[in-house]
Amino acid sequence: MAAKNLVIVESPAKAKTLGKYLGKDFQVKASVGHIVDLPKSKLGVDVKNDFAPDFHVIQGKKKVVDELKKAAKGKENIYLASDPDREGEAIAWHIADQVGKSRKRVHRVLINEITKKAVQEAIANPQELDRNKFDAQVARRILDRLVGYQISPLLWKKVRRGLSAGRVQSVAVRLVCEREREIRAFEAQEYWSLTALLEGQVPPAFRARLTQWQGQKIDPKKFRLENDTRVQEIIRSLDGASWVIGEVEKKERRRYPAPPFVTSKLQQEAARKLGFQPRRTMQIAQHLYEGVELGAEGSVGLITYMRTDSTRVSNDALSAVRGFVESQYGKNYLPDRPNTYRSKRGVQDAHEAIRPTSLEYSPQRVRRYLRRDAFQLYSLIWDRFVASQMLPALFDQTSFEIPVREAVFRATGQQLKFDGFMKVYIEGRDERAAQANGEDIDEDDEDSKNEGLLPDLQKGDALELLSMDPRQHFTQPPPRYTHASLIKELDEKGIGRPSTYATIISNILDREYVQQDERQSLAATDLGFLVTDLLVESFPDILNVEFTAGMEDELDKIEEGKEKWTKAMKRFYTPFSRDLKKAEKEMRDVKRQEVPTDIACEKCGALMVIKWGRNGEFLACPQYPECKSTKNFKRDENGTIEVVAEAEVNETCEQCGRPMLLRWGKFGRFLGCSGYPECKNIQPLEKPVDLGVKCPECKEGNLKERKSRWGKVFYGCDRYPECKFACWDKPLPTPCPDCASPILVEKITKRAGKTHRCYKKECGYSISVVEH
Repeated sequence: MAAKNLVIVESPAKAKTLGKYLGKDFQVKASVGHIVDLPKSKLGVDVKNDFAPDFHVIQGKKKVVDELKKAAKGKENIYLASDPDREGEAIAWHIADQVGKSRKRVHRVLINEITKKAVQEAIANPQELDRNKFDAQVARRILDRLVGYQISPLLWKKVRRGLSAGRVQSVAVRLVCEREREIRAFEAQEYWSLTALLEGQVPPAFRARLTQWQGQKIDPKKFRLENDTRVQEIIRSLDGASWVIGEVEKKERRRYPAPPFVTSKLQQEAARKLGFQPRRTMQIAQHLYEGVELGAEGSVGLITYMRTDSTRVSNDALSAVRGFVESQYGKNYLPDRPNTYRSKRGVQDAHEAIRPTSLEYSPQRVRRYLRRDAFQLYSLIWDRFVASQMLPALFDQTSFEIPVREAVFRATGQQLKFDGFMKVYIEGRDERAAQANGEDIDEDDEDSKNEGLLPDLQKGDALELLSMDPRQHFTQPPPRYTHASLIKELDEKGIGRPSTYATIISNILDREYVQQDERQSLAATDLGFLVTDLLVESFPDILNVEFTAGMEDELDKIEEGKEKWTKAMKRFYTPFSRDLKKAEKEMRDVKRQEVPTDIACEKCGALMVIKWGRNGEFLACPQYPECKSTKNFKRDENGTIEVVAEAEVNETCEQCGRPMLLRWGKFGRFLGCSGYPECKNIQPLEKPVDLGVKCPECKEGNLKERKSRWGKVFYGCDRYPECKFACWDKPLPTPCPDCASPILVEKITKRAGKTHRCYKKECGYSISVVEH
């Protein structure tokens, strides 16, 4: 019997999970993301006609739209179950425009968690499409298009092709640039600490740190011990002094659990604890939300919707987690009433916090069905949620204040009395977060550690001085942003939305405005500084943090029905268009800008100039194209230019016999002939590995293992660029038994294991390889 109802979601994985819960009366189809968008080839916004968008079916999606239209024919009801956020609302609206001629049978369903109960409740209680939420998403899309498509061509013209600007992206780059300038401008200042090792009538011995001298509090910024001479004077002044306990303070300190995850906090914590980039975190979370195959149980959504600003938790979930805490850890870990957490101001509580959909699916139970990274993220979400409904941890904290002549020393100790939520989960910290104000954190600072209890001493008890330990320190610059701390900064300043942070960070890295090291520290590149400076000068509003955050508030008002999106667009575009016209005339033309130097060209003697290229600044001969001499350079601490010598390597050019030089290019280091431009021979720095497999296309070259610009291994013909054959999977010198193509490729996946396949996809030959 044909299904009476049609449910449309974004992804095939989500469609599969919903289909399991809805039964035969429902057909579930996937739109595979957006089906409609602005055109790529033009602005697509009629600015003069109230910013009317020119939405059209995305290239390659006509087949999907036709299938959805066909499925919708004859159905009693069409349920649009795209994600419950602005972007999901836009997808639902555009699908309705394409397939729902009669809006009476088109319904919107919001599914916060993909469980049988939640799905069936959503279908039983459908809603109307939300015009305000759709308008807010349209406004965001048009804003981003106006900025991106009108500033980016200007950068292409003034700097180089391929650059981009973005309403939120460019502000994120500015934050990184400003932090980098703070670091470069920072001047470390010396200061000293003084710690006394003391012993009372009862053990153990303990350390106390000098906190006051001559009535002034010791502080690295305001009042510091600037050198060893000053410290030695203090030590001499205390020689022969009596050491006696002054004040004793004993108190119980509580540490409370963190709330369950919202999107931004999940991205931050996954970066800190798991080393995941935000995009990876969101991809894994999407997979956990849409459904994971759990053997005989089929596809199960393991977490609630992962794009949320709310810390709210449903009553059913609270009852379940409290029952789990009591059964797993005992009543002494369970608070009398559920813990509640306040969401940020202005947050819409339509969604819950990110949490497991069911406490039946513990991480250990589902581990064998999950990839390692999915298991790690699910465990993080699980632990944080469980810990959020546990009692606080308790510490016994004791401090001694010890006045000695003109000095005051202080000792602090604490001991964990009850672990509470810490039995399950402890929130991570950004590395060197406490140094953000240029303060030094001493690794031996007792206040920063759980040192254990101090001895049981009372006011007036005598102490014996065992030793004095003076130490030198230097104030530290503010730390570079990491993925986690940049997301935190964007979130706290209201720039963009948590659902966009993953894309923003990926974009600024891909565009080479920012680079990262192995610790995920983010540093601005020369290109990032250049583009930021140009944009700040020409578009002060677009690059202004408060202005960008204010636009997010405008979008919230549109969603709440308090603002017409077209009015908001006009307020934005009037000053923006004025700045745009001015920038077209006045923005620096970096492409044609040449800064003179006193460095002579070694080939023709002309004084070289500084130009801007794809990889930043370089020295070039002004006689180009007659003389094509170029040099890399660096600046010393005073800004003086130093030419970077091209290092000779122990290799000669196979074409002309001249020495080869180590050079830098678009894709990193390479070997180039010293006879350039007469001889243009270049070679990769790492010699490609010959696989002993003939190229299946040209039949002349050999296939060799190479690396892409991102370090990923691929296999290509050694006759490149004459032959451009390349593949990601390792070629094997074995003909295909089905189509007789000359090679197979070896592919390894978690699900299928190792397989040997025909390199021609249309052939389809594949055989599993069992390793003994």
